[in-house]
Amino acid sequence: MNSNQLEVPVHTQSPSLEKLLRRLRASDAQQDDNFTNILDVVGEFGTFQRRLVALTFIPNILLAFFMFADIFMFAAQKPYCNTSWILAVEPNLSEAQQLNLTLPREPNGSFQTCLMYLPVTWDLDSIIHFGLNYTQSCQDGWIYPEAKKRSLVNEFDLVCGKDRNTEGVQTMLTAGLLIGSLIFGFVSDKLGRYPTILMSLLGLTVFGFGTAFVNTFRQYLFFRFGVSQALVCYAISSVCLATEWLIGQHRTHAIILEHCFFSVGFMFLNGLAYSLSHWRLLFLLGGAPVFPLISYIWIIPESPRWLLMKGKVEEAKQMLCYAAGVNKKIIPLSLLDKLQPPGKKVIKASVLDFYNNKYLLKVTLVMGCVWFTVGYSYFMLILKLKDLGINIHFTRVIPSIVEVPARLCCIFLLEQIGRKWSLIVTTFQGSLMCLLVLILPSGEGGPRLKWPRCLTTDLKSMMIILVVLGEFSLAASVSLFFIYTAELLPTVLRATGLGLVSLAWATGAISSLAVSYQKFIILPIFLCCISATLSLSLCSVLPETQDQALPDNLEHYFLQTRNMAEDMFTEEVVSSEGTAEVMKNTVLSSTKLKSDSDSLFSVSWQDVSWPGRGKETDPRMTDGLAPR
Repeated sequence: MNSNQLEVPVHTQSPSLEKLLRRLRASDAQQDDNFTNILDVVGEFGTFQRRLVALTFIPNILLAFFMFADIFMFAAQKPYCNTSWILAVEPNLSEAQQLNLTLPREPNGSFQTCLMYLPVTWDLDSIIHFGLNYTQSCQDGWIYPEAKKRSLVNEFDLVCGKDRNTEGVQTMLTAGLLIGSLIFGFVSDKLGRYPTILMSLLGLTVFGFGTAFVNTFRQYLFFRFGVSQALVCYAISSVCLATEWLIGQHRTHAIILEHCFFSVGFMFLNGLAYSLSHWRLLFLLGGAPVFPLISYIWIIPESPRWLLMKGKVEEAKQMLCYAAGVNKKIIPLSLLDKLQPPGKKVIKASVLDFYNNKYLLKVTLVMGCVWFTVGYSYFMLILKLKDLGINIHFTRVIPSIVEVPARLCCIFLLEQIGRKWSLIVTTFQGSLMCLLVLILPSGEGGPRLKWPRCLTTDLKSMMIILVVLGEFSLAASVSLFFIYTAELLPTVLRATGLGLVSLAWATGAISSLAVSYQKFIILPIFLCCISATLSLSLCSVLPETQDQALPDNLEHYFLQTRNMAEDMFTEEVVSSEGTAEVMKNTVLSSTKLKSDSDSLFSVSWQDVSWPGRGKETDPRMTDGLAPR
């Protein structure tokens, strides 16, 4: 059209055009409203939802217990070679006399822990008079005369070269987290949230409680490998279940409270470990609450969103009606009839979509970088706190207490600045604290910086404060990460995506362990700076999900991209010379092409009308929409 023939003001846009654009966006978002509308009728946070959230508390207590139990399994012990052979010569020897006659001494006068004198057939007077000179390594095991508790160290004699096996526990735990993240995220999307949660609880029972009955250290490693997979399986599935059943702020509050009970579980572990003197009793009493969880077979619900995406519409309707009955609500049949099975694209969704779909690929890479940074910084703080030589119970109980208010502060942050910037702020603060802890001198292996003598006195206290502040921020980042990532991913691949990004967390934990043993003291600092800078800069490009519809399938991203393109095209038309009528016709033409190519909408060209003319809207346009 020749714009010279139209004498109108430039850069004009009629109110009717704005209404048209809003109507077009609303028609695309209509799918997302159906399921949310049903949940509104069921009750946003009624008895059913409160019971669902409460059911997640006990397993989270056990998750923290089984995940960090290794901290108290390797209490420092002073071993000595078992030299009971001398008791055959003189049974009435005291323990001090036995050690004095049969063990060589260090230059400082203390007994050596890994050597003993070679046994002889002499009588006691000859041994005392001539003494023993030839030494050998311990042949009959070790004794622990100063030990006050029974731990894995004195149970399986993890001393004198065998103490390196203790590093294998952390390796097996991390390997289990890696494999569990990869496998059970995929299983949760294929089989459903309900069976996956039951599988995780079964794993906690067998590999968690069953750890108390192992007979060898290798069996212990195997059981820790199994329980770590159950941990990550439940963590992913429970977050998906809460995300898909709850809406709005109730969803965020539920996940935050769930993680608060994880911190409570760590305090529960600390109290039991302090009071119990045997590591087997610790697993027996601490793991006993797993048995009441058998009742979850009858009381835990399946996710109706997942059922709908798998084409199980009738089962989804039954689950929603059951929830409404518990809340004493009634869902109108007209609203239930709007739930329709998904298209072929949803059914064929697979892990390959994380490579083929650019949006999913971006979310996975960005959140993977963030999760790597959080995992690396968190474990590095734990290692640095351990190097300070403070009592093990004190070093763990203070951070666990601090983590509860840290997670509760997320509620305020989310209301003020949204998901994305809350995650950026807490991750930045945690990484900064980790960087300061790495820069400050922490002993022989730490950076040798010259500090005034007046500062060295309180340096240890300063390190403890920085570590606690860092764990405070990183604990908040973990809760925000799960909330934000679960809302970014579609229902059909939500658990798989959480599993994939959880691989990065385990990788960060492994990296912290690897670089902490390196001689290059600049390497941990460099990795901390690079990972934090990269993750924070990439996280800023992700969209905000607060008050947005929860995506259910990959079609959501196609519609989102198309709406963005339409907005850009409309802005270009508005900024050029032309009339409002020209712009209306342009937008309406693009709408007709869109409706012809989209199988999700049965809207004809005549159905598109101006706001306020509800009688021209075809009822089929809303009845045939798949819920979000």
